[in-house]
Amino acid sequence: MYTWKHTLYLMFAAQFLTAIGFSTIFPFLPSYVRDLGSRTDTDILFWIAAVFSVQGLTVMIASPIWGAIADRYGRKLMIQRVLFGGAAVILLMGFVRSAEELVVLRAVQGLITGMVAASNSLVAAAVPRRRMGYAMGAMQTALWGGVAIGPVIGGGLEFLFGYRASFIVTSVLLLLGGLLVTLWVREGFTPDPAARRAGPRGYLAAWKQVLTAPGVNLAYLLRFGTRLGHNMLMPFLPLFVASIVINQELTGIVTGLAIGSASAAGTVSAIYLGHLGDRIGHKPILVGSALAATLLYLPLGLTATSWQFLILNTLVGAALGGLVPSISALLTHYTKRGEEGSVFGLDNAAVAASRLVGPLLGGLVVALGGLLIGFETYRGLFFTAAIICLATALLANRYLPGTRRVRSNPAAD
Repeated sequence: MYTWKHTLYLMFAAQFLTAIGFSTIFPFLPSYVRDLGSRTDTDILFWIAAVFSVQGLTVMIASPIWGAIADRYGRKLMIQRVLFGGAAVILLMGFVRSAEELVVLRAVQGLITGMVAASNSLVAAAVPRRRMGYAMGAMQTALWGGVAIGPVIGGGLEFLFGYRASFIVTSVLLLLGGLLVTLWVREGFTPDPAARRAGPRGYLAAWKQVLTAPGVNLAYLLRFGTRLGHNMLMPFLPLFVASIVINQELTGIVTGLAIGSASAAGTVSAIYLGHLGDRIGHKPILVGSALAATLLYLPLGLTATSWQFLILNTLVGAALGGLVPSISALLTHYTKRGEEGSVFGLDNAAVAASRLVGPLLGGLVVALGGLLIGFETYRGLFFTAAIICLATALLANRYLPGTRRVRSNPAAD
């Protein structure tokens, strides 16, 4: 008998394959852009920045639209769009001839992909609300587990076979994920003819209904804030590591270990804290995780050796692992059944917005630090991230409704 657990396990596998695939290209993407060169003689640093930021922009625009469409035509269809469309676009990236062509394809990738939002909406529609923390923790585990493995595979493929091999392997992984979903995932979706007839105005009405539900806007703000701190740090992490390691040749290894260990710790804590949230409430998990991240970011900015940095960064990863599933689970409690596509489409837009703003904020913090103390330092980034996490904890504790106070449809549990 097919149950919601089958849906969860299959989507876990699809998310894991997708996360591995998309993250294989991250380690060498700037170098790939530099090797491609520009046909317009534009500064290559501009195209390196554009290849990362343009996808965030298009994801932010497209995610809410795809989410609303999912509520009308089915979430499984949206996942197939992500995986099969992504496989085609990623494969083309391996054969571009200039940085400009790569940026265009990255923009297209942002328009047609969005696996996290699509998979979360399908899982949220299938899983009982009382098990939502466990389910969202499992999906986060699949995501972070894939992100921890993908860069290692990508780096090895680039070293042995060159850049293009990673794009081909990524395309194959996405294709396999698409076949897995197509052949084995079942969705009990009943279309609403009235919603389809409403057209674009129906999408606006759906977004309005989601955004006016108690707690939703603040949850999106907290999602933006928690991801902002992470995205602010990531571009500058190798530069900070280079400032504390004795042997500069070890910078890449230490940075890779730091990202991998934090992802592994977050993978473990996400599923445990998500399951714990189902028992004690997701709001306490969110507040506690944000406070823990605050207390860990502060000494992380003061580390002077690589081993200190690795230990504290791993603990930060464990704390951040509790933030993602708790916000996702709260969003499902605040909203109604049938709105999952719109809910997680808007949620993904908030994450994409943080990817746009984060690097800019990080650069501003570094620049201001240099003006104030007379030399460039990256330590202020960790203190800024601590302030963001503290604000998250205070806002959530004071203003965020608990799941016991806001239940969308108890009968559906």
